[in-house]
Amino acid sequence: MGLPRPNDTLTFCRAVIKICTTKKVRLMKKFSSRFTIGVHILSLIDMENGENCTSEMIAGSININPVIVRKVSGMLKKAGLIHIRLGVGGAALAKPPQEITLLDVYRAVEVAEETELFHFHEHPNPNCPVGNNIQSVLQLKLQQAQAALERELAEVTLSEIDHDLAVKISSSQS
Repeated sequence: MGLPRPNDTLTFCRAVIKICTTKKVRLMKKFSSRFTIGVHILSLIDMENGENCTSEMIAGSININPVIVRKVSGMLKKAGLIHIRLGVGGAALAKPPQEITLLDVYRAVEVAEETELFHFHEHPNPNCPVGNNIQSVLQLKLQQAQAALERELAEVTLSEIDHDLAVKISSSQS
């Protein structure tokens, strides 16, 4: 399917959208899994009281490469959420689980690049009515959505996650 000449910008924009949707072009990548990996690491450390929480043991629980665990653990350490014991290995929470929120983890593992969760495509066509205006129309809505997400994450503590995990584990063993 050929694109129409750019002199008819609305037709041009519609054609681009049609090509992207019919060929299932992926326009947005998933959020980083570092967030869920970070929460998993913290929950495991807390529930195991830091005993034998080496990157190999944690990686076995998450079912990923220990190198990824070490990378995310380094981010959690830098954010002041865990202490890592070098040499003998292992990790411990740096503060009580009721003082660690999901927002702390979200920020520690850099889910959003440069504090902005949503990234705009960089060069929309200024001759297209949609391309020329989409960023200014969406900007406030996306900032509001990110703020709502961050408010919700700030309300959930690691202690709550661990409690829910303990209930789930207990009920599955019954």
